[in-house]
Amino acid sequence: MSISRHLFLTAAAMAVGITASAGSWIRINQLGYIPNSTKVAVFVSNEQVEVVRFEVVDAFTGKVVFKSSEVRHMGALGELRTTCRLDFSALGQEDRKGNGIDSGKGIGQEPRKENVSESRAEGLRRIEKGLRAEGGSFRACRVRAYSRIAGDGKMLVTESEVFPVGAGVYDGAADFVLNYMRQQRCGWNPFLRDSCHTHDAIIVGHPDPAKDSTHLDVIGGWHDASDCLQYTTTSANAIYQMMFAYRSNPEAFGDEYRTDGAPGANGIPDIVDEIRWGLLWLDKMNPEPGEMYNQIADDRDHVGMRLPSKERADYGWGKGMERPVWYCSGEPQQRGKTGLKNRTTGIASTAGKFASCFALGSEVLAPFYPELAAKVGAKAKAAYDAGVAKPGCCQTASVLSPYIYEEENWADDMELAAFELYRRTGDRKYLADAIEYGRKEVVTPWMGADSARHYQWYPFMNMGHCHLASQTGGKVSEEFLRNVRTGIERVWQRGKDHPFLFGIPGIWCSNNLTTAMLTQCILYRQMTGDNTYQEMEGALRDWLLGCNPWGVSMIVELPKGGVYPTQPHSFIPRMGLGNTTGGLVDGPVYATIFGNLLGVSMDGGVNYMDVQPGDIVYHDSTHDYSTNEPTMDGTASLTFPLSWYEKEGHASEYSETGSGASGRDVSHAGGIVRTDPSVRHIDFAFTSADKADGAEAILSALDKYNVRGYFFFTGEFFEKYPKVVRRLVRAGHYVGSHSYGHLLYFPWGKPDSMSVTRSGFNDDMFKSFALLRRAGVEDAPLFMPPYEHYNDVVSSWARLLGLQVVNYTPGTSTNGDYTTPSMKNYYSSDFIMEKIFKCESSDPKGLNGHIMLIHLGTDPERTDKFYDRLPELIEDLRSRGYGFTPLRP
Repeated sequence: MSISRHLFLTAAAMAVGITASAGSWIRINQLGYIPNSTKVAVFVSNEQVEVVRFEVVDAFTGKVVFKSSEVRHMGALGELRTTCRLDFSALGQEDRKGNGIDSGKGIGQEPRKENVSESRAEGLRRIEKGLRAEGGSFRACRVRAYSRIAGDGKMLVTESEVFPVGAGVYDGAADFVLNYMRQQRCGWNPFLRDSCHTHDAIIVGHPDPAKDSTHLDVIGGWHDASDCLQYTTTSANAIYQMMFAYRSNPEAFGDEYRTDGAPGANGIPDIVDEIRWGLLWLDKMNPEPGEMYNQIADDRDHVGMRLPSKERADYGWGKGMERPVWYCSGEPQQRGKTGLKNRTTGIASTAGKFASCFALGSEVLAPFYPELAAKVGAKAKAAYDAGVAKPGCCQTASVLSPYIYEEENWADDMELAAFELYRRTGDRKYLADAIEYGRKEVVTPWMGADSARHYQWYPFMNMGHCHLASQTGGKVSEEFLRNVRTGIERVWQRGKDHPFLFGIPGIWCSNNLTTAMLTQCILYRQMTGDNTYQEMEGALRDWLLGCNPWGVSMIVELPKGGVYPTQPHSFIPRMGLGNTTGGLVDGPVYATIFGNLLGVSMDGGVNYMDVQPGDIVYHDSTHDYSTNEPTMDGTASLTFPLSWYEKEGHASEYSETGSGASGRDVSHAGGIVRTDPSVRHIDFAFTSADKADGAEAILSALDKYNVRGYFFFTGEFFEKYPKVVRRLVRAGHYVGSHSYGHLLYFPWGKPDSMSVTRSGFNDDMFKSFALLRRAGVEDAPLFMPPYEHYNDVVSSWARLLGLQVVNYTPGTSTNGDYTTPSMKNYYSSDFIMEKIFKCESSDPKGLNGHIMLIHLGTDPERTDKFYDRLPELIEDLRSRGYGFTPLRP
């Protein structure tokens, strides 16, 4: 666990003669910025105004920490008559002089770090570093943007929402998007806790009459989007993108789910379990050498939203029964009821995807699932050979409508396949093939173009080019690096005059294209150290996370405390099952495309009419399947950029410790509830709202045994017991916030019914930290919520203020030491002591990493004070080999 310096951008208090501008907004990356990244907010207004300056202000102290009159005016954009870019990239960069990541290395080549047990000393150092949050001094900031209306001397001020700047703002983000991948699982679905499509499938289009119309077991994989169709095209790309992300940045991925997708660690990174799920299905879709299948089901699926487990589509074998699995024949297949055919010319586009996934999958899965790794690895060459034999593209099929995935390029798939086979075998014939295929398509054609058909040029970036550029050397590297740069340059030229530097065409799944170009920009910068396109990279990244005309993060619930799609086109919100957590929605489309679609509407949604940029539109509406539908492959493609930014933010920490900043801490609802369970270490946390009768006993015990405690107090406690607080601070104990007003954030048992607004939460924390500063506490990034009662919304709000929620580890019942004999559930001190060691014996990891909560004071009715047993508890735990964070080195 590691907390770094966090900064925030919001409005400041109004000065005399200054008024708020109701029709103006500042758009920001809601998740935040790492210190060495570009940091640009975009001012937008419905009025014609002139922004003259802006300044960043410490939200807790009111001090100006950055100011600038360098405002880049960008002109009008649709309904927005004024736009400009506010660059504060210099803020925070003084803290981290280098990113600690070497450029010029082969991409995705970092070796997997072994899970070697840390020594006790190293473990204690990590725990102490985590709980003490040695990432820099804590502060939160706001920005004032000042503007004038032409001909009017009145100054206007505009504000944005809060957001953090710090090393850890991307921590866990790559794992977070895997929530949507688990929601999309077909067969057994852990989100629904039910199975679906267990009859799949009947072969369609096979040239051998003995196989055509027979059953083939292809159960598994993921649903493509909000329908239940499944495509090799998108699924294989999703698998490859996740494998590439894991191979490149293994430190960023944790283990909180089992193989079947249910909660619970299994010793395997969750992304590897998701990769395994995809490869199991891909293996079924290629049952024999040369026998490949391109999709399951078709547009007959579109019979209304329903639970996948309640399938009612009928493909001729009964409602909810078998679905078709379409054979890759290399010949045109059906496209709509008009009798038209798709434009299939071969099978290489599909075969190449099989081959690259099988080749890389054999490497990624080997340490965890060796049998499956060997099985798919053995299939890679045959899949590649099938593509060589039948070059060309393999498009998808439809029955009722003309809408299909119209992939027309295939050389990029064979290029990547050849390169991965070269990596796997060392056979330079495959390298020569990769180069030859790579020269057939120098730049992915959509880059710099104004339009393209649906998935016409797919995958949306050529990963093979990046591999050849980084790992071949000499003129070949120069050639393919030039190709990578050319694609970026074309998008840059198209978007350089856009206020959001947005050069992506407004076609379906524009967010997927944005993610692909973001990835290409990162890899180019990683390979070359050239920062020419870093501002565009930052703009693409920030666009996905809320710095766009609508101020909406395009990744559902990232961050939970921000603005994100609440009504995506999916059965999940429509049926009251929650949201498509972690899913990347399609994103904006051209207004002309939206206007010509059938069955699309904005009914009941958020239409953003006052900020639509004119040429493209976005709506947060369940009925808008063109802009607000999450996609599985786009979501999977986020795992690389999000994991990269986590790694980049913590670059020096990774190189120092060999593990990610989040380490092996155990979290619940965004709060840390247990530190690394592999280390025989315990921390004591103490809270109080208004009582301090145990202060002397607790302080004496901690001092006697040289143990550092973690104390969390409300505003009332700070005001009632300033001497106790000062004594704790002088002694070197951690002192942090338990909120100011001891708020109940949501009713007991109703975690979805917030009783406090985000602004109310912020105001309460600002008051709390004013008291902390008065007591001499400058850094207090760990926050224990009042009543130890929180949810993921509270955790997100805290994180957007630079705070990390921590809570006690369940099981020992020390948190019940406040109970009194008159209560139904009274916990005596003897009961608690007994429960502690029962908990130890019942957990295979004992009490390792436990955070034990003890109250600093309790009701006078309780005469059996558990804090009086603290010396006995410390001695007993030490005799069992547990360490504690020392007060003195």
